[in-house]
Amino acid sequence: MRWSLNLGSIAGTAIRIHITFLLFLVWLGTIFYRQGGAEAAWQGTLFIVLIFLCVLLHELGHVFAARRYGVATRDVTLWPFGGISSMERMPEKPSEELIVAVAGPAVNVAIAGVLLLFLWPHLNPDNLAKLEDPAVSLAVRVAGANIILVLFNLIPAFPMDGGRVLRAILAMRMGNARATEMAATIGQGFAVVFGVVGMFYNPMLIIIAVFIFLAATGEASQAQLRAVAQGTLVSDAMITAFESLPTSATVSDAADALIRTTQTEFPVVDGTGHMRGVLTRDSMIKALKQRGPDVPVLEVMQGDIPTVPARAKLDTAVRSLMQRGQPVVGVTGADGKLVGLLTVENLGEMMMVHSARPESETEAGPWGNVRR
Repeated sequence: MRWSLNLGSIAGTAIRIHITFLLFLVWLGTIFYRQGGAEAAWQGTLFIVLIFLCVLLHELGHVFAARRYGVATRDVTLWPFGGISSMERMPEKPSEELIVAVAGPAVNVAIAGVLLLFLWPHLNPDNLAKLEDPAVSLAVRVAGANIILVLFNLIPAFPMDGGRVLRAILAMRMGNARATEMAATIGQGFAVVFGVVGMFYNPMLIIIAVFIFLAATGEASQAQLRAVAQGTLVSDAMITAFESLPTSATVSDAADALIRTTQTEFPVVDGTGHMRGVLTRDSMIKALKQRGPDVPVLEVMQGDIPTVPARAKLDTAVRSLMQRGQPVVGVTGADGKLVGLLTVENLGEMMMVHSARPESETEAGPWGNVRR
């Protein structure tokens, strides 16, 4: 992810921290310093760091629970508003998603429980809510923060943990796409509430509201795409009218093709018709600026592009396209030669056509076994 620093990896999952999180720490440290000097700045910053350590452990709870069901996680990134785990996918069974969703809050419950166990003989329960009071011990404030994290994350605002729990429960009674649509709608409603409250009380709620609203919308779109893709062949959705580049082409040749077509990704094909890679518009422009027009496309193309057979199930290709973050997926015929392309854009167009068709025609059309 751009603008993030890699802190290492845990069991194959990269741990990253976004640059805005560091700026957030500096900003808070400055506020603490103005309020109470160097000691207040140190204590306040340490408290925030410990909270985000708990957030990281929360995300790792999701990661290891998902791994139990064969779902890998590329990375966990810490942002000022929390952590985000980039899972390849969510478990398909609602019961498995339910376990993955509650695994994160369960970690915070465990942290709070251990701290309270040691603090209990001398604990004043009222102090658990005094997170900004430096007179309250650091351990008590961390315990209180974990309790708040549990309560906040279990709000049924998709895609927060509570929303995923809600989606999993709904999916046990209805299809995953319909459950996601309902959970996303509820999540968007909570986002509006957070935004309104944030305007009057805490601006951070506005940031959280925007994140929830956009993430819920994106999750709903992906669920709809997966529903449309079920039972559909790749050949029903692939682009067949496209221009490719030979392995002997230069960036100048690619630029000419960019101007005369509407393509933004150009497959590079060898003399046997097999795809060697893809040159994207961004890589092309960057190469023109930095290396000139005569550089071979083989030196600037992206070579790790996945391919799928034309007769494969479309949902398999969609997972490959979404999970790996590739700009395009190549489609091959029985002889392994490139016969088509799949992009996020043409999948979106397929979804628009599907949703615009009358229901009777949708059930009997090119994607006939897919119901809304």
